[in-house]
Amino acid sequence: MREYFIKYKKAFTLIGLLLVISPIFGVYLASLIGYQEPLDIAASMLGLNETTEEINWTPLLDYTVPGLPDWLGYIVSGVIGVLVVLVLAFVFLKLTRL
Repeated sequence: MREYFIKYKKAFTLIGLLLVISPIFGVYLASLIGYQEPLDIAASMLGLNETTEEINWTPLLDYTVPGLPDWLGYIVSGVIGVLVVLVLAFVFLKLTRL
C-alpha cells in the first residue's frame, strides 16, 4: 500500500490541496452568492416541506461536523469521503489479485 502513495504522490498532493481549498467554493462562495441546491428550489416550487432535519441519520449533515466551524467540517467531511473511497479501492484491488 505504501508503494501506491509513493508512486502517486502528485495525485495525493492534489487531492490534499483540493480538500483544503474546498470550503472556499462550498462554504464561502456559496453563501456569498446565496446558492441553493436545484432540488431544494424545485421542492420549494412544488410546495414540499423540508424533512431533512426530521429524518436525518447522519452526523455530517450538509458536510458539517457538530462542534466545528463550517469550513473545517467541510474539510473533515472531504477527508472522510476520500478515505472511504481509498479503502474501498484497496479492498477491491486485494480481492482482484487473489
